[in-house]
Amino acid sequence: MAGSSSLLCAAVFAMALLLFRASSVDAFFDPFSIFRARTEGDIFDPFGVGSTSNGGADDVPEKPEVAQTEVEEKGAARPNTMGLTRVPHTGAPSKASTETTVLRVNTRDDKADGAWTIVSDNSGVSAMHLAIMRHGRAVMFDTVTTGRSLMRLRFDNCRVDPRAKKPNTTDCWAHAVEFDYNNGAVRPLKILTDTWCSAGGFDAEGNLVQSGGYFEGDKAVRYLSPCDTCDWIEHPRSFADGRWYATQQVLPDGRFAVFGGRRSFSYEFVPKPGLFNHQSVPLPFLRDTTDDVENNLYPFVNLLPDGSLFIFANDRGIILDHRAELVIREIPQLPGGARSYPASAMSALLPLDLRGGKLHGGADPEPEVIICGGAPTTSFKVGENGEKLMVALRDCARINLANPDARWTTEDMPVARVMGDMLILPTGDLLLLNGANKGCAGWGFAKYPVLTPLLYSPGQPQGSRFRPLAASTISRLYHSTAALLPDATVLVAGGNTNAGYNFSGVDFPTEVRVERFTPPYLERHVAANRPEIDMRSVPKDGMRYGSRFPFRFRTPVAAVVEADVMVTMYAPPFTTHGYSMNQRLLILAVTSFVADGWSYGVTVDAPGKPELAPPGYYLVFVVAKGVPSAAAWVKIQ
Repeated sequence: MAGSSSLLCAAVFAMALLLFRASSVDAFFDPFSIFRARTEGDIFDPFGVGSTSNGGADDVPEKPEVAQTEVEEKGAARPNTMGLTRVPHTGAPSKASTETTVLRVNTRDDKADGAWTIVSDNSGVSAMHLAIMRHGRAVMFDTVTTGRSLMRLRFDNCRVDPRAKKPNTTDCWAHAVEFDYNNGAVRPLKILTDTWCSAGGFDAEGNLVQSGGYFEGDKAVRYLSPCDTCDWIEHPRSFADGRWYATQQVLPDGRFAVFGGRRSFSYEFVPKPGLFNHQSVPLPFLRDTTDDVENNLYPFVNLLPDGSLFIFANDRGIILDHRAELVIREIPQLPGGARSYPASAMSALLPLDLRGGKLHGGADPEPEVIICGGAPTTSFKVGENGEKLMVALRDCARINLANPDARWTTEDMPVARVMGDMLILPTGDLLLLNGANKGCAGWGFAKYPVLTPLLYSPGQPQGSRFRPLAASTISRLYHSTAALLPDATVLVAGGNTNAGYNFSGVDFPTEVRVERFTPPYLERHVAANRPEIDMRSVPKDGMRYGSRFPFRFRTPVAAVVEADVMVTMYAPPFTTHGYSMNQRLLILAVTSFVADGWSYGVTVDAPGKPELAPPGYYLVFVVAKGVPSAAAWVKIQ
């Protein structure tokens, strides 16, 4: 979170938390204090353990009746076991929480508008960070700094709190979970170091590699493998510089580079497990783009087809040759305001269409980046000073990075938006959702939630690219997330504008409900002929760069022809703070299409090099007449 002349809210809270930890150890487990309404002063006593008399630490009871209170909760885990605790009552909604932005859908056409369902009323933690693993689970986590969550660890598996002044102080609340998005089942995961505002991505074997965070976690690298019993493995002293609010990008050789972070004007590569970096690589661009509220955090980073990296921070970008540690060229400024955190625009690399190239040595597709929304440069300062919140940015800008003389081309969205999420759908369209109409990222720095998602079709002409879809009923502002699932629906989770888990007395209570958005392409009358991949036909050894990749699929109702079919492959991202790191979609060239009734044999060209698709697991979809199949997980190597 950015700061100015006054202390940054996040930093104030964190330092206050350190002071708080000097008080009674048992006070950490005061079970209901975080559910009460808070005063402004509570940020210095975030879990409400201060005295009821004079505010002194001496008045904190040494042995609160945690076990008794927990057992009284309906469905609560017993004190010596792990499990969910109930979601507290939120009380009557505030006026601010009812002031939402909902756009009208077009009722004059016969197009579907999508649909929302609730997957779970309680995910255990609020999903500040979200990633989809290849074993059918989502990983959600937030930060140890917010204290109690709604999921308990086993008392014989508690986390030792390294910030507590009393040795061996334990934290028995889970701050990460594995979430089954099919049935809502939750398994707690044990985080050791603070993941607050961290980064991540998937390695070539499908393991989640997760980096940075806050305090004892700012130099950490963590690993989580896709299995039903796996838990985090952490290496807390991996980086030379702290990486709080940094961006992690996978490279063609499978390594990761991590860029920026608070007061870290550099980048470095994720070292092998157990090793550590002695130094980082300075990147003056990050120092040049900072300002008095640090509008250059979580920079947008994309791997381009030639192996270079596009990096955008604040209101401008560069193309970097990370191998030569050389800036190749500067990208023109994008006027209008700031785009990086805390201004928090949405951004993605538009789909890379490989259908025009040859299998070997063909021309690279032209990479085009899109950035939508954001906030005025001074928006954070206005929020910090308690002034009237500023309207978010409404423009949406694109630039073709293959053209050295390219300039940004812009158009307006139907509504201004900040802190939204941008996902690439299997069809190549984009989904824009979550966020607010006013303010910026920060605790309580935004209002007027935008409940209406937008479908953006990049191939359409300006003026006809945006389409409002069915609105959610849940406000998701700061720290909300979204992810594309293998069944081509979208998982939507998180949202916490508070310094702890607050469920009453605030405009926007901590959000632990998990939704599923079904895009229009899967509505019943549209998807009756949805293609189905024959998973047994998918080669077990995956794809090889520059090779043919054959498999089969079928349609249940009617035949399709080759012209109706598109095959896409999607890199599942790591999503936090409105940015989906390492997200990319490739449209593959179909080289053979053989129909046998409603069954089809199809062969596609695998990407020719790792600069187009770094090694790892991808979701491969068949799209027939605009309707995507459920995906097959395919490894490219």
